[in-house]
Amino acid sequence: MASDSSPVPVPATTGTVTTAVPARLDRLPWSRWHWMIVIGLGTVWILDGLEVTIVGNVAGRLAEEGSGLDITAAQVTGVAAALYVAGACSGALFFGWLTDRYGRKKLFMVTLVVYLGATAMTALSFESWWFFLFRFLTGFGIGGEYAAINSAIDELIPSLYRGRVDLIINGSYWLGAIGGALLSVVMLDTDVFPENLGWRLSFALGVVLGLVVLLVRRHVPESPRWQFIHGRSKDAEELVTSVEQQIEREKGERLPPPAGEITVHQRRSIGFGLIARTVFGRYPRRAFLGLSLFIGQAFLYNAITFGFGTILTTFFDVPTGNTGYYFAVIAAGNFLGPLLLGKLFDTLGRRIMISSTYLLSGVLLFGTAWLFDRGSLTATTMTACWCVVLFFASAGASSAYLTVSEVFPMETRAMAIAFFYALGTAAGGISGPLIFADLTASGVVGDTALAFRIGAALMCAAGIVAVFLAVKAERRSLEDIAEPLSVAKAAPADSR
Repeated sequence: MASDSSPVPVPATTGTVTTAVPARLDRLPWSRWHWMIVIGLGTVWILDGLEVTIVGNVAGRLAEEGSGLDITAAQVTGVAAALYVAGACSGALFFGWLTDRYGRKKLFMVTLVVYLGATAMTALSFESWWFFLFRFLTGFGIGGEYAAINSAIDELIPSLYRGRVDLIINGSYWLGAIGGALLSVVMLDTDVFPENLGWRLSFALGVVLGLVVLLVRRHVPESPRWQFIHGRSKDAEELVTSVEQQIEREKGERLPPPAGEITVHQRRSIGFGLIARTVFGRYPRRAFLGLSLFIGQAFLYNAITFGFGTILTTFFDVPTGNTGYYFAVIAAGNFLGPLLLGKLFDTLGRRIMISSTYLLSGVLLFGTAWLFDRGSLTATTMTACWCVVLFFASAGASSAYLTVSEVFPMETRAMAIAFFYALGTAAGGISGPLIFADLTASGVVGDTALAFRIGAALMCAAGIVAVFLAVKAERRSLEDIAEPLSVAKAAPADSR
């Protein structure tokens, strides 16, 4: 694809600064400070997993008489799921723009508060329209989290560990999914809680856990990379110096000198026009790669995450209250994928790992669809097949977020994450639940097998794109992968 070779204009600046902040951050050894970043930022994915899984598993209960809501299971896994994803897309774009403009820290606090408030209101649902509205607003907060947090993670974690840490943090979603699945078993037990109360308490627990995360997150700092570009170089220098001193005391030795410096024109904000010209004009291949990765994983995950419980009850006669056990198993497979494969993204490299995880999961899903279509699976073997498929798919899906957060210039990072998440998720994440719910509701095995094949085909297609277009970003500084727009000398188009 052709790229726009014209120079990117530099808007009004607040000064020019030369700094070694990126190199100083990248040469830091792993420390307690980095663990604080991981815990403060990564735990929200656990909440997201808890939230989505609870909805998928309580769909059958919500549709039952006495739940307190006049709603069908198809509306929960279809309409409500699509609205949740639509909210996430909208929130990603809205908060992504604010994140690049006002900083990572302010926005990852705001988005968490939005999420908590909407989740609390979901627990109080008394009509289907209220449930739909606050599912949308819950997604709105979560979408903002994706942009703000992935930006902060990649800008605070050293290049040596960036790939595995990003994957594991995004994969921690599935720890929440395990908790949500097992929690739903208890909450749906009418011997423990009444039909109209258990599902409400499930959402309320998410609020309580979110408040704990909010307290921890207060200690996560602003990104020094964002600070020095946005006219706050003194704050960036002081923050990094403080971290260096803390780590030297912890390790008992002096840190090596940083590898180099960078000179930038500071700026207060960046417009949508410049972001669009940068992402699609200067980096068209990377843009196509990001879009492909997001569409593939979005269809697969949003369709299956919201619909797996319905498949079990429809085709295998699994009681509504027991679906959580099965989902906990596939959630464990999902978490183990990034956990065990994450290091390979930093050693074997991005291209081979991204392409192989997408292709393997797609091929295995085709096999699962074939077995399901011919009636060879039980609820147990179906769950086992999905566990294997999602072991690889989860690592691939997490790498989509890693990719778009590290292959575009720093000034566009949050907005790029937001854009590809929103566009890819809108294409696969909104259509996925709607198509999947419709196909599953028919009760015809062949229809559901078709949904599996669609997901498999999209994952394979994304894997093929990654074979040719994935960027070799392993162990490279963010500024080397994509030079900031604020640097006086513009980077070559689609530099590898």
